[in-house]
Amino acid sequence: MTEHHMKAREDAGSFRSFFRHVKYEHLLAGLSGGVCSTLALHPLDVIKVRLQAYDGVNSDPHRSYSGLRHAFRSIYMEHGWKGFYQGVIPNLWGAGLAWGLYFFGFNFLKDAIKGDKRQTLTAKEHLITGILTGAGTLSLTNPIWVTKTRLIVQNDSANHASKSTHYHGMIDTLIKTWKHEGIQGLYKGFLPGLFGVSHGALQFMAYEELKKFHSSYFGTPVDKKLSSSDYIVMAALSKIFASATTYPYQVVRTRLQDQYNIERYNGALDVVIKTWRFEGFRGFYKGLFPNLLRVTPACCITFVTYENVLSLLQSENK
Repeated sequence: MTEHHMKAREDAGSFRSFFRHVKYEHLLAGLSGGVCSTLALHPLDVIKVRLQAYDGVNSDPHRSYSGLRHAFRSIYMEHGWKGFYQGVIPNLWGAGLAWGLYFFGFNFLKDAIKGDKRQTLTAKEHLITGILTGAGTLSLTNPIWVTKTRLIVQNDSANHASKSTHYHGMIDTLIKTWKHEGIQGLYKGFLPGLFGVSHGALQFMAYEELKKFHSSYFGTPVDKKLSSSDYIVMAALSKIFASATTYPYQVVRTRLQDQYNIERYNGALDVVIKTWRFEGFRGFYKGLFPNLLRVTPACCITFVTYENVLSLLQSENK
């Protein structure tokens, strides 16, 4: 056998070795979890985004809420029940793809790093894996999040219903944003979003470490299927930990993505300075309560759905 053929076989072997970590069941299971949680809890997401977007400078009564109850009542009076499902289509696309890609990428990198399935990653390795996965996922899904935000924050007031800023669905929003703002408009909030990658990384790190702790405490394999209640507890604790640590970036990103704030803010740093000046520390935590009401059960639904769908798909592939 020639040296050329030997090298070709080695390259082919390396290629197969690399892609043996590709497991599409993680993508399908993650997508299922994201879609289920979004359908169940989108109304709370609408309230959270509106509370985040409407800052202390804005005096428009249609875009200013004093709290959770006022926001709920105002949205209902203005739009009815359908108002709580504004932006649901891009949210389904965004959440489904984001969770699917995140679970897929995270487990791909985790398996590639550890090699031997009997090994487990350290907390630091889980964190780095989560950061890399989150950055890649955000690069693909940011335009969808811009679309979702703009559909949620718009209203039917005549003051805002201009042709360039009033949207009629996901595709219309993407087209108008591209037409009037270019690629930069579709990637509004991308920089603070990159800082927010730490949220997913911290969440997955905490989730994996809790699974390791459970495995060590009960002397069971780390990849053993657990009960739904175990997954719920682990998912809730990891989400609360990550949310409390990284919430301010979400406020900054939402205000950059809001089409009515385009002329008010000149980048992420300007948002931080003006939010601190006009609203203080509390301004960075606007919408936190409805966010926790939404993300904690949403995370539980997502992870329980993911783990059970994954187990089902893996059992069928055996």
